[in-house]
Amino acid sequence: MSERARILIVDDEEAILETMTFTFEDEYEVLTATSARDALAVLGAQAPIAAVITDQRMPEMTGVEFLAQVCERHPTTTRIILTGYADGDAMVRAINEGHVYAYVTKPWEPDDLKQLVHRAVELHRLLLTNERLLEDVQQANRFLAAAIDEIPMGALVVDRAGVVRAANRPARAYLGLRGDPRGQAIEEVLAGEGLGELRETTARLRESDDTAYEELELTQGDVSLRLRLAVRTIGQDEQPIGRVLLLREISHEPLRRRFEELLNDIQSEGGALRPRLEKAQHELAECAAQVKRGSVDSPGMAELAERISRTQTALEYWLAVDDALVREGYPDARLLLERMRIANSRWPLPEELPARVRALAARVEAYYQTGENPGQPVL
Repeated sequence: MSERARILIVDDEEAILETMTFTFEDEYEVLTATSARDALAVLGAQAPIAAVITDQRMPEMTGVEFLAQVCERHPTTTRIILTGYADGDAMVRAINEGHVYAYVTKPWEPDDLKQLVHRAVELHRLLLTNERLLEDVQQANRFLAAAIDEIPMGALVVDRAGVVRAANRPARAYLGLRGDPRGQAIEEVLAGEGLGELRETTARLRESDDTAYEELELTQGDVSLRLRLAVRTIGQDEQPIGRVLLLREISHEPLRRRFEELLNDIQSEGGALRPRLEKAQHELAECAAQVKRGSVDSPGMAELAERISRTQTALEYWLAVDDALVREGYPDARLLLERMRIANSRWPLPEELPARVRALAARVEAYYQTGENPGQPVL
């Protein structure tokens, strides 16, 4: 059985309170107060209260003044006032200001009052349900906003009228947006300095199919980005509701391709590996310097910087181990094993070690087991 709704009766006459309590106690939990001040205390202590019924003429403050405070402090509590005919102007003003749900003139019919209170309680339940649903939607929107902020590309959602409805953190950063762009026309959002090419490209892609994309340079202050822009239709049940502009930062891709070419060269068979490693060390240092000079803060660039750094460590350790086997008669075998372990774990393709690196690892293992060092280079 569900909990009974609470109603509050406010009147400075005890006889009225007793009559009202008798009228409603079978259906509701009835609370009473003899003054507006006491009633406000009850509302604060016993919330939620579905409906409050008050007399208009009371000491300290009128019923209209009291209900104005109830409306401010407890907006979901439905407010009913009992009044005489002489209070008509006050009632009209209170209703127009939204403080009063209904008023009942004296004397009242008990059945009519019961029906009115029943409707007031149902309204309160509806308001609470709507409040909970709104809170659920707001919570879901907060989770969604937090989630799309973590997507490693910019996303700008535009409705069918061209109004921006969402913009994630990468999109705001790429476009240099300081405020919240939601509610603004996409043309207005893209009207900022340095966004002219992006604005024109976006307009062009909005007229094309969903498979099209274009690449462009975008400069914000001292930072230049290369972006891949695509516009996709969004909707449900084949009913389009808008478009999403996807901005993928690809400033790192030329460097990534160069990095992968270096890896392929190192892995290629034939000839000594050492010259290729030494050449790669020089080129990797140049790549790392370019990443640093570019000042691009993006997941792609950060990942590339990490891969370059790990590869530099691998090459440095492989060469150091090979040098130690050649230059030292009896190098520390445990140190060589540890350096090979670290180098191989730093190599970005651990399942595809170069053949001569595998041979170097075997030489170190044999030296560790036998103590015999041929003193010949492997790389």
